[in-house]
Amino acid sequence: MAAPTSQQPSVTEREARQVAEAAREQGWRKPSFAKELFLGRFRLDLIHPHPQPAGEDVRRGEEFLAKLRDFCETRIDSARIEREARIPDEVINGLKELGALGMKIDIKYGGLGLTQVYYNRALALVGSANPAIGALLSAHQSIGVPQPLKIFGTQEQKDTFLPRCARTDITAFLLTEPDVGSDPARLATTAVPDGDSYVLDGVKLWTTNGVVADLLVVMARVPKTEGRKGGITAFVVEADSEGITVENRNAFMGLRGLENGVTRFHRVRVPAANRIGPEGAGLKIALTTLNTGRLSLPAMCVGAGKWCLKIAREWSAAREQWGKPVAFHEAVGQKISFIAATTFALEAVVDLSSQMADENRNDIRIEAALAKLYGSEMGCLMADELVQIRGGRGFETAESLAARGERAVPAEQLLRDLRINRIFEGSTEIMHLLIAREAVDAHLSVAGDLIDPEKSLSDKAKAGAKAGGFYARWLPKLVAGPGQLPTSYGEFHPDGHVDLSGHLRYVERSARKLARSTFYAMSRWQGKMETKQGFLGRIVDIGAELFAMSAACVRAEHLRATGEHGREAYQLADVFCSQSRVRVDELFGRLWHNTDELDRKVTKGVLGGSYTWLEEGVVDPSGDGAWIADATPGPSKRENVHRPIR
Repeated sequence: MAAPTSQQPSVTEREARQVAEAAREQGWRKPSFAKELFLGRFRLDLIHPHPQPAGEDVRRGEEFLAKLRDFCETRIDSARIEREARIPDEVINGLKELGALGMKIDIKYGGLGLTQVYYNRALALVGSANPAIGALLSAHQSIGVPQPLKIFGTQEQKDTFLPRCARTDITAFLLTEPDVGSDPARLATTAVPDGDSYVLDGVKLWTTNGVVADLLVVMARVPKTEGRKGGITAFVVEADSEGITVENRNAFMGLRGLENGVTRFHRVRVPAANRIGPEGAGLKIALTTLNTGRLSLPAMCVGAGKWCLKIAREWSAAREQWGKPVAFHEAVGQKISFIAATTFALEAVVDLSSQMADENRNDIRIEAALAKLYGSEMGCLMADELVQIRGGRGFETAESLAARGERAVPAEQLLRDLRINRIFEGSTEIMHLLIAREAVDAHLSVAGDLIDPEKSLSDKAKAGAKAGGFYARWLPKLVAGPGQLPTSYGEFHPDGHVDLSGHLRYVERSARKLARSTFYAMSRWQGKMETKQGFLGRIVDIGAELFAMSAACVRAEHLRATGEHGREAYQLADVFCSQSRVRVDELFGRLWHNTDELDRKVTKGVLGGSYTWLEEGVVDPSGDGAWIADATPGPSKRENVHRPIR
């Protein structure tokens, strides 16, 4: 069979959006706290009282965490990983023996069968020891072979692959290509049917775990032919198959131990039995997998926040300036307060979302996306504040600190390691758009045809009648609510504790204001709404803050009710909500008072060459080469750097 000669698919913006729309889960079969929040309905009953794990799940989870903590303290040398830019084979093999590859895999397949809650706590723990190890385990289980097979695989596929994934085989997820990131409609890797197999050709970029993987989940485009739907399809592929070449091990500013590479497929034959789901279902499988898979990143940000708090506390008490510890200077104390309060709230968001995922009573696609967005942004801010608190020592490497006799605190490394989380598994900008699309789903379902230029007048008339009925019922409910009653949410003001009920009333009022703002924007911009990315980003950021405030209050009350640091939890929730309210008020103001239009004009000028004179007076140290590497299908001309762990 001749290798395909087709290049990057050429698609319009509308076609790209249609592909993305077809991949998203369409219905809402279960309630969603975050979806209701964006609609102006504060459904506290969906998250309070805080859901609880089963006793056996707790026992099994705590037992594993104890073993993992001992492993992290005795077997992981983070400084060595940073120095050698590689996780030692013996560490990975030790994790295999511990069962860490199978944390989320069912016991019947040889896994540990941990809940999402304990899986995330394990990632927070191991990620604090070294973030690259956390990334390896997360990529393997959250988006690699185990999760898509768990949801979409056949019984034969589960029986064949899951035992391997649980104990011995590292897996990777391959979607991104040199010229394809968050726009999968342009996916160029092909899977051509040939008898009882498919033949894969193409190049995949940023294949986390790809350098050491034994099994791959590969997204490839099956050509559409008569009687065959085709489309982007998911396959399980043996990493040592003939025709697969790992052409490069990529290096980054952080996560130096990450085994991330470039993988080329040339006439790679994959059995049809290894196809996950039907043809054309690949993107839906990927997005569904990420619904809970995204929780792994904010979980590791929680671990980072806890470490930042520990170092900030110890250092700020020891370091004195002008006659007192730096912690008691207000400028530093504010940073410490921010780290403590944000860590508490972020852990509340992750634990709440994870427990809801375990119970499977709610649809958490928005909650998980908000957790990823909020955690990745706040994690970077906390690390940055720690570097600032440490001053020059924060900018100095741990190795340099140790060399001159000081404690080797890798604060600058953490900042570098966390930075990728704002890009991994959906950049902040893409997460804004993804969440915004889900947030306005109710509006598009009733009024979408009104703003669709391709719909007929009769379709628009029907949509108008449907929308009229919906908004006649919905809009009046946005005028008043429990947030205006001073006695609402009184259970969040127990005797001897600070008052959190006022924060929840604020959330309820703000949710209605958020919904009114969204409706006004849709009425104003209609079909152009999707281009207002600055506005949509602020809408989502407000929703993220309101979700975090809600989770923080619910967690504080849960800890009080169970007698676990209740008074302190209430204090942390109070200060977090107070800080969050300042951010929310600012975001509401920036919905309508911003520089979005001016920014667009300047951007056009920059791209049009109007400001090239501003670039004069510097030299560009960049090397030569194409902006985007050539990914033409064909045999590899490079050495295979695939390095399976033995």
